[in-house]
Amino acid sequence: MKLSFEALEALDVIDRVGTFAEAAEMLHRVPSSLTYLVQKLESDLGVELFDRSGRRAKLTHAGRVVVEEGRRLLHAAEQLECKARRIQEGWEAELRLCIDEILPFGALWPYVHGFYDLEMDTRLRLSTEVLGGTWDALITRRADLVVGAAGDPPQLPNIIARPVGSLRHVFAVAPDHPLARLPEPLTMDAVVHYRGAVISDTSRELKPRSVATDNGQPCIAVPTLAAKLAAQCEGIAVGTLPECIAQPAIDAGKLVARRVTGMREVTYCYLAWREDEAGRALTWWVEQLDRPDLIDRFIAQI
Repeated sequence: MKLSFEALEALDVIDRVGTFAEAAEMLHRVPSSLTYLVQKLESDLGVELFDRSGRRAKLTHAGRVVVEEGRRLLHAAEQLECKARRIQEGWEAELRLCIDEILPFGALWPYVHGFYDLEMDTRLRLSTEVLGGTWDALITRRADLVVGAAGDPPQLPNIIARPVGSLRHVFAVAPDHPLARLPEPLTMDAVVHYRGAVISDTSRELKPRSVATDNGQPCIAVPTLAAKLAAQCEGIAVGTLPECIAQPAIDAGKLVARRVTGMREVTYCYLAWREDEAGRALTWWVEQLDRPDLIDRFIAQI
């Protein structure tokens, strides 16, 4: 390559101070060596970088492009050096954190602020998954840490899963739905005659699963919890919802809670990660989130 970081740094300084002499002083070089460096670069590139007709060094159009793009390269190089040092010190270059879609995503922001206050160069990649997709993300290494993963943890070596609380669920239907008029408790035989709303499982390798639906029950698959709530408020479908999500709609008269015999009412949630891949960034996040009442804390922010 004909360009070097040394040459780019020299061009940057010359442009900022205006003369070769002042630039040489700032770079702790003799002016003649700086002049030779620039002339050699012009010769190698086959372009004139400076218009030398005046007293001060003035960039040509080509020179301006080289300087401005060179500054981006210099900044990227500085970032790379810093990142390499952080990795050597145990800080990951990137941390992928996945939260189950059933939890309020906004509850993560206070922790994100706290992490960035550390002024590390670890890049955060945040994502959401649905049902078994949260466990799937950890197993397939799409995530380094999963928050709120529901159901039994997979029995795999090096995976640590810590219980962080539970979510209560309610079965809810629109006020004008036929199930709203039947006496409680409802039976599963009565429920399966009506369309259920399910969130599509985002698993890629694990077997996809659905919650609170029986084989033979007609279903509508929706992409998010918000869409599931809307479908049930519209009377299009029925199903269970986290109590914290359903309660405002129940209070507003948009949904009616109904007791159903044999229907699961509680989901247990986990914080999980790979023990053999825990760097300092992951360790920090685990220290913040490994709380038996984490789910309650998240729900309190809704």
